[in-house]
Amino acid sequence: MHTLRARGTMKPEIAAAVGFLSRFLRIKGHVNDRQLQTFSQSLQDMLAEQYQHHWFPDRPCKGSGYRCIRINHKMDPLVGQAGQRIGLSIQQLYGLLPSELTLWVDPFEVSYRIGEDGSICVLYESQPTAVGGTASATTSSATSSASASPGGLSTLVDSRISCKEELLLGRTSPSKAYNMMTVSS
Repeated sequence: MHTLRARGTMKPEIAAAVGFLSRFLRIKGHVNDRQLQTFSQSLQDMLAEQYQHHWFPDRPCKGSGYRCIRINHKMDPLVGQAGQRIGLSIQQLYGLLPSELTLWVDPFEVSYRIGEDGSICVLYESQPTAVGGTASATTSSATSSASASPGGLSTLVDSRISCKEELLLGRTSPSKAYNMMTVSS
């Protein structure tokens, strides 16, 4: 059996999450390029350190709650720290970011939801690869049920229930239509 890509290679997922948050600051804020770069680099470094022992490519849902970035009535502490490093107060961050945001940073997938009942949208998605193979990022949210990766590892993408699907299946409120959207950068 092949070993999945090394635990430390969470860079694409973290970059996708940080890029998503940074776009809000660029669009809505009065943040210059240097501040934006400092915010992005600080947040990437903090997330990589935070996730170091909570990243399980062979079991992507394990640790998902720990890796969840949440903004609601409380600002996510790491986002708050990165904002303060560029001179933004927590109140200013609340004005620049969605007031209700959940961002899941999981191995092979980064997705978000704006609002408690909003749709879950995929920002980044890739397929597991064997060590020595290269991960291929995909922009489609639906993949064939079985495919061979460059490293020769057969993956079952559609057959596993993602962490976000588990959340939706466990809802106690009336069901709503959830549309999946994939965003590529």
